[in-house]
Order: sequence, then C-alpha cells, then structure tokens
Amino acid sequence: MEYPFPDSAVARYDELAASSGNGAVDDQSWQDLLLSPYLAEVGAGASIFGRQVLYRRLRRGAALASSGRVRALLADSGARERLALQLAPLRKASAEVTGSLFVAVADAAATTAPVEQSPLPAVPRWSAWLWLVPLAFLASAVASVFWLSALVPAVLLSLVLMAIQIAFHARIQQWAAIAEALQLQLYAHSRQADAPGAAHAAQLRAGLARNAFSTAPGVAEYADWVMLANLKHYFATRRLVRDHAPFLRESYELAAGLDADLALARHLSAQAHWCWAEEGWEQEIHLRAVRHPLLPDAQPLELSLEGKSAFISGQNGIGKSTLLRTVGLNLLAARAFGFCYAEAARVPNLPVYASMHNEDALDGGESLYQSELRRAHELLALAKEPQRAVFIIDEIFRGTNHLESVSASAAVLEQLAGRGTVLVSSHNVVLAQLLETCCLPLLVQKRADRLVLTPGVLAETNGLTLLAQAGFDPSLEQRARDVYKRLSGRLLPA
Repeated sequence: MEYPFPDSAVARYDELAASSGNGAVDDQSWQDLLLSPYLAEVGAGASIFGRQVLYRRLRRGAALASSGRVRALLADSGARERLALQLAPLRKASAEVTGSLFVAVADAAATTAPVEQSPLPAVPRWSAWLWLVPLAFLASAVASVFWLSALVPAVLLSLVLMAIQIAFHARIQQWAAIAEALQLQLYAHSRQADAPGAAHAAQLRAGLARNAFSTAPGVAEYADWVMLANLKHYFATRRLVRDHAPFLRESYELAAGLDADLALARHLSAQAHWCWAEEGWEQEIHLRAVRHPLLPDAQPLELSLEGKSAFISGQNGIGKSTLLRTVGLNLLAARAFGFCYAEAARVPNLPVYASMHNEDALDGGESLYQSELRRAHELLALAKEPQRAVFIIDEIFRGTNHLESVSASAAVLEQLAGRGTVLVSSHNVVLAQLLETCCLPLLVQKRADRLVLTPGVLAETNGLTLLAQAGFDPSLEQRARDVYKRLSGRLLPA
C-alpha cells in the first residue's frame, strides 16, 4: 500500500537539511511556474523519500550531483528494473523520517558541530527502571492468590500500567510509523551491496524491529499492557536512532537519492522530446524547439538570448504567459536535473524567480497594485544577492493607471536587468523603447499554426476585436474604438 503525503511532508527534508547556498526558488515563483504539478509528474511512482529529494533539487538546484547516475540508468533498462525492485519497499512508508534525523538549519547554526546532533530529545533516565512496574504488578498479582490484601497494590499497579499506556499511546503509534519507515530505508540501503555501510544498515534495521514473540497474535496485547513492551521498544529505538543519527542521515540520502534518480530515469524514458542541457554563461539562453512538459499538445518554440534581456509582446491570448512558464520551468529543470524539454539547450545555471500571478488579497487588505509593489520589492531584494538570476515577469504593474504603470515598470525592470536576465511580457509596448538598451524586443506570432518569436514589437493589438467576438453590442465596440483612437495620439509613441 502506498500512502499519500501532503506537500508539507514532501518539503520537510528541504526545510531541515543544511542550506546549499543562495538561489532557492521562492514560494511565489514555485506557484507561478506551476512547479507542484510538474514535480508530481516527474516524481510519479517515487516514494516519499525520492519525492523529498526531487523537491529539494528543484527548489535549490543539483544537476551535477545526480545526472551521472540518471544517465547510467537510462542506458541500462535492466539496471532500472533491478533498482526498482530493491527500492520498491520504500513506497510502503506511512511516515516521513527527516524530522527525526535532521536538525533544523536555524538550530544547527547555533552549534559548532550540527552534523553530530539529533532532533530527538535524550531518552529520560527513569525509562531504565520501567521493568520494575510490571515486575511489581506480577508479584502483587501472584501474592493476592495467597493474601487477599495484596490485591490492593495489584489493582493500583494495574491502573498505573493503564495510565502509562494512555499517556504514551499517541507518541508510540506515531513513532511506530517512523521506525517502520526507517527500517524500509535501511533495507533499501542494505540491498546496495557496493554501498558503504550496507552491513551496518542491516544491523540497525534489525535493532529497530520488534522481536517476533512480542508481536505474536494473542501475546502482543499482554506484552504491551502488562510488560510495557511497546513503551520499552519506543525508548530503546529512539535511543538507537539518536545514537546513530549521522549514519542514518547518510543512509537516508543514499536511499532517497537513488529513488529520485530512478524516478528521473523513468520519467525521461517516457518522454519523446528532451535533451541534456549544456551550461552556458550567465547571460546566455539558447532553447531550440522547447516545450512545456505539462502540455501534451505544446507547440515548440525557439528562444535565443545572449547578453541581453527580452521584452516580449504579442496579441491577447496568443500564449505569452505559457511561453514564459515554458522557459522558466525548463531553466529550473536544467538547474535541478540537468535536462530540458527541447531539441537542444544551452542555459545558465542560475536561480529563477517569477512574478506572474499577483492578485488582490482582500483578507489581508492588499490591493492588486500593493501586491505587485510587494513582489517587485521582493525581486529587487533577490537581485542584490551575489549570484545573478533570471527574472520571469508577466504584465508588471497592472493595478495602476497607464502612465504610472509604464514609469514604475521601466524603473524596476532596468534595475533587475542590471543584475540578471529579465524576460518580461507586457501590453504596454511603449516599454520596448524605454528598455531598448537592456532588452531585446521579441514578438510572439502565429505562423502556419506554430508560434514563433521574431525581433520586433506588437503593432496591431486585438483587445477590441476580442471585445466584439465576446458578444458585446456593436455600438459599444465602435465607441471603444473611437476612444482608443483619441487616446492613441496622446499615450502611444508615434
């Protein structure tokens, strides 16, 4: 049986593991570029272990760490099948284990040797004396056969045993699922005969398992409620995990990394259009016949930038937003996994940040323009990081009037282009002239049922044509066109 896990569980490893540097994809970029459904597509069939590693790679980038093994698995279908059999038990895990293995980054920073730490608290000293309670109960129970007065302490001790079970029941149940998942992890590790620590993994797995007698039908209930076998096992295994935390972290990264690489190899073997990405210099993006992997009928596009950002224009509904998401997702796939959904790709190994879906937040009292200002402020802060970045922006500053929108957009985009590569789409085509020193103007057009990018700026808009096609009254459409002609001379460049 495979258990479903919420997104928060999938993200847990990334939250806890030590940071690998700047450049992690932030939350809004994750949402705007639709990375959650993409991760579900890439990680189909992977366990919680593999999905956690895939999430971390996509969030922070790690192509060089995994592409070699993925390439080897792709080249050998037999090796994929053998590894799939060895890792299959991981999918039976009903709990994620990183919360019991990895110290939170903030906590780890406060110590000189975080690698030796465990997030589990020390086992209380009184747990070593637990055996006295069942022993006293059994002695009282036996004595009550001969002395009736001994029945009183027997009853009291039975209540103590019951109280202990009630107090620890939830914690024991929760830990049992974690201990079982750790056993599955260690089993997968031990199956890798050439992996370091395989024998040790097998020993630890045996130490985490309960003995057959205490779990036998008809015995387990008495062993737990009378002898506190489950509580003793709870404390013993937590001590074991705490004492071997560094090795268990290494074991997790081995098993989870293998599962992630297997998922990537399985994903790529089912793809018709993909390529290994070449790493270009920081202001170089070349994508030939690039596609969006979540769109089955996606049209291939060509994009070539070197040394400049891009201002993208095009008619309403032609696919500018899809184009931006396609580029952003492929850049992150190259950074995280080493491949793109294209015929050829040469791209920079840089963070990618997006601003594509700002909305009013009525519950927080934030208007559309305020949310756009907040996001622009966040992007400018990210642009100050030592590492350059790629910024994907769709329709900047829609929430204010035309003149203020153009003015603010030009100022923000110029600063961002000075610290990275900007791909921005906007219906404010006057921005193309204002940004001509840093942004190459590109026009999205449909030719022979294909989308193409050509140098230039949109000359003829179709917003009013769509107004007519939407069923509005012809007189309303004509009035709109009259107003448009009057305003064009004042607001649009000659």
